[in-house]
Amino acid sequence: MRHAKAGSRGHWSGDDRLRPLSSKGKKQAEELVAVFKPLRISDIFSSPYLRCMQTVEPLAHARRLQVKPSPSLEEGHGLEGLTEFLSDRSLADVVLSTHGDIAWELVEDLLEREVIEAGESGYEKGSTWMLEVDDHGVAERARYIAAP
Repeated sequence: MRHAKAGSRGHWSGDDRLRPLSSKGKKQAEELVAVFKPLRISDIFSSPYLRCMQTVEPLAHARRLQVKPSPSLEEGHGLEGLTEFLSDRSLADVVLSTHGDIAWELVEDLLEREVIEAGESGYEKGSTWMLEVDDHGVAERARYIAAP
């Protein structure tokens, strides 16, 4: 999932890793609990950036899970950042909270490999892609869940 709406990068003067969710983003994070209610979740991993952690904290609290920070999900790690998760066969039903650049690269890859068609893609803040991967960690099917 891409983190929920955060405060403006341009108006933030501190360390960008500490930029928090906006009021709208906090509301989106709370609403994700209902969005994910029918789905099984075994683990929640997140970029250690505050806005990514805050996005999944309500969900983790509702499921009595701990959010596990992972530098692999930080900005700038691209699809390579997802590789350790997608190819780890011991993981199933996990939520990954990350950034727009990674979500954008994922969508581009899904389009290029014809897993999804143009028009069924998106990566707005707070949105999610559900992936089914093969034994090699390559997404075979994908379903988009719009941001709350």
